[in-house]
Amino acid sequence: MTGISWAWSALGGDPALLSRVTTVTRESTLPARLPVRRLARACVGACALAAAELAARRTGAPEVPRVRVDDGAVAAAFTSERHLLLDGRAPVQFAPLSRFWRAADGWVRTHANYPHHGARLLRALGLPEHASPEEAAARIAGRTALDVENTVYSAGGLAVALRSPAEWAGHEQAAAVAKRPLVERDRLDTAHARVLPPLDAGEAPLLPAAGLRVLDLTRVLAGPVATRTLGLLGADVLRLDAPWLPELPDQHADTGFGKRSATLDLATDRAAFEELLGSADVVVTGYRPGALDRFGLSPEALAARRPGLVVAQVSAWGAYGPWGGRRGFDSLVQVATGIAETEGPADGPGTLPAQALDHGTGYLLAAGVLRALTEQSYDGGSRFVRLALARTARWLTEELEPGPAAGEPYEGPDAWLAGTDSPLGRLRYARPPLSFEGGPADWARPPVPWGSSPARWA
Repeated sequence: MTGISWAWSALGGDPALLSRVTTVTRESTLPARLPVRRLARACVGACALAAAELAARRTGAPEVPRVRVDDGAVAAAFTSERHLLLDGRAPVQFAPLSRFWRAADGWVRTHANYPHHGARLLRALGLPEHASPEEAAARIAGRTALDVENTVYSAGGLAVALRSPAEWAGHEQAAAVAKRPLVERDRLDTAHARVLPPLDAGEAPLLPAAGLRVLDLTRVLAGPVATRTLGLLGADVLRLDAPWLPELPDQHADTGFGKRSATLDLATDRAAFEELLGSADVVVTGYRPGALDRFGLSPEALAARRPGLVVAQVSAWGAYGPWGGRRGFDSLVQVATGIAETEGPADGPGTLPAQALDHGTGYLLAAGVLRALTEQSYDGGSRFVRLALARTARWLTEELEPGPAAGEPYEGPDAWLAGTDSPLGRLRYARPPLSFEGGPADWARPPVPWGSSPARWA
């Protein structure tokens, strides 16, 4: 199967609709040893087709709108955080303690962009709060990579030892991941079929998610990319964060398009959350598996209180296996699954040309939500969609075949970048890569300051 057909099949889509998709391949986009360009094209293409399918359902159109996937737009979107400019300033992408480190017997990668993760990393290494990267390097150099990984994780930090593809294949977590489908989909109950208000096919732009309310309880990249996409398609997306866990400003600016941002303490403001849930259509979560269950936010508990809900979840390692409860990020999954070794030079690890696991999984998650909404309109039932970066990594490394390298010329991302004024300042950003007949070309609203919106529906 081609990449798009593989993704569409994983989403439960009708294979006949694949004829509605055309692609524009461009040489030199997302160059890598692994088929990253094919993965990126597949994730965006499947998401655009899911949006077009829902649009046809809501307008009563006899045919699904045609979808066009351009490698240039996809490449710009998959590196959107690198193209962002805020009043001319380039974004901060990784903190000094987020990097590869030489260990006594190999390499370790840490993630410490959030201050609390940096503090836990230093504490695990026996260093004071404001220790320098040089001091951390000296501590790590005297220890084995697995010792650093286990010690830091035990302290609540994030560190992963570099593994080869063969080493990862022999790991228990890899075995658990391999048993799961790329997109986990399930029906949770027998709630009545969703009645979606019809859309006027003549309205411009055509917004298949218009009128739908999405509670966004995600952080970092994959989840926010998914909800940013739902916002593009017309959903009322309300992101909720704990008041004491502010998002990184540049990251928030990049992924905050098309949504509002509020703070809510789930431990003390349960009544406010339940009021929001009472009229929500979709809940998207991106925290460590099980972290929100104590607040009654498991898919089953949410559906019991709000029948007909779509619940979408994304995690790093999957909600199963020995690493099911671990935190993780794209950069760490690349290191554990052998991607960093495959992409690296002979003398060290490397990286993919984009945080492709995050972005790709984010578009697949949005596609899963859109397909669940379409299926609900026929068959009812609360729906559950779940993805994991590690499972997307398996798709990239084990299941996708490289496509032809030839294509149209690629002269850089400029054709797919735009600018806008916002409450955050003047932004340069990557335009959305989804393209279908009559669909939106850009977000209707720019990002707002973190936590600046009321915790209520518009």
